[in-house]
Amino acid sequence: MTPHTATDRMARLRALPKAEVHAHLEGCFEPAVLEQWAQAAGVSMPRPREQLFQFEGLADFLHFLDWACGLARTRGHLAELSYGYSKRLAASGAGYADVIFNPTHWAAWQGRLGAMVDALDAGFQAAEQDGLPPVGLCVSLLRTQSAEAALELVDALVALRHPRVVALSIDGNEAAAGRTGPRFAEAFRRAGAAGLRRTVHAGESSGPQGVRDAIELLGADRIDHGVRAIEDPAVLDLLVERAIPLGICPTSNLVLRVYPSIETHPIDALRRAGVLVSLNTDDPVLLGASLEGEYALCQAAFSWSDDTLRSVARTSIHASFANPDVKQQLLGQLAQW
Repeated sequence: MTPHTATDRMARLRALPKAEVHAHLEGCFEPAVLEQWAQAAGVSMPRPREQLFQFEGLADFLHFLDWACGLARTRGHLAELSYGYSKRLAASGAGYADVIFNPTHWAAWQGRLGAMVDALDAGFQAAEQDGLPPVGLCVSLLRTQSAEAALELVDALVALRHPRVVALSIDGNEAAAGRTGPRFAEAFRRAGAAGLRRTVHAGESSGPQGVRDAIELLGADRIDHGVRAIEDPAVLDLLVERAIPLGICPTSNLVLRVYPSIETHPIDALRRAGVLVSLNTDDPVLLGASLEGEYALCQAAFSWSDDTLRSVARTSIHASFANPDVKQQLLGQLAQW
């Protein structure tokens, strides 16, 4: 049956069993919550509430993240934020998510990684007890950090061995930081040896070389964005040959001006070239994105069939760092969709 109205189509896409593998906790602040926290802390807002999320580009966006995260000063703030993300995930019909957070953005939690993970875990645990989807945490390095700081983070994660933490990640502005793969290779090697999965932001604000480095130097299990791999056939071949999935965020790429329009976005070309692609929200509240909205956007732009939608959803589940029984359950539900 083909749904006739936009409402029917969105309901059907919400019902599609899927996972989210590229979302940042820093991008999940609701404007009302930020305003409330800012007032309580006596901190001025950078812009009026109704213009809060109007960004001039990636650099402005990253500055804003530091401001917003600086307001999250208590254990209750972090638990409220993580619980809120789980609610958003369930509302989009996802059955699991890997969520990224970068400790460098959170001023009040510097040097308190264990306490920060525990506070986030409290919110996610409460959400799971209320029947909301399970979530894994990917702890992220910032591209401008030193090799020593990266090793310190990995050693802290290995010592912590928190069951909520599933992966080491790296994010930040590639164009501003330049080539950083060699600097972080040892930290990622050590993380992999300790049993952490590895996910790498690459091929967003810089070209395909970053994607190659993510694979060859950082041992990426998954690449966040990766879209500019389309510019180098050899990098495309590498992604296909090693079956490394991309966590793609079309709305983010449009809002942050990586591509001018959905029609010029390479997700469908990547998919047709044999690259494994999933759809994700990146910073859902800040960018006005929803998971079902990303599926609707691509379905409309590229005339995706049900088989294609199912295939992209299947990739999202396989690409996730969920435990095997969660994956099996979601794949079983997907077969019934």
